[in-house]
Amino acid sequence: MDWKPRGVLLDTKSLVRGIFDASSDEALLIGAAAYGKVELFAHSKSWNAILWLVMSTLKDESGTAVYSGEKLGELRESLPIVFTS
Repeated sequence: MDWKPRGVLLDTKSLVRGIFDASSDEALLIGAAAYGKVELFAHSKSWNAILWLVMSTLKDESGTAVYSGEKLGELRESLPIVFTS
């Protein structure tokens, strides 16, 4: 018998809350996905919103973005979320 966890589609607000608010229900859901208890999905446009938020708010003293494209790619790969088009 094949077992597959329940799938949940996160909208952009839920994704932002889950990544940036560790005490949110969405963060608990991301933690559950890391343990394989649920499978999370989000649209690629939601990831684009995360990119915009990180690049526009996390800057050093000179105004340069703190994260490089490579680091943001590593962040995306580390999340237990399947991004769909």
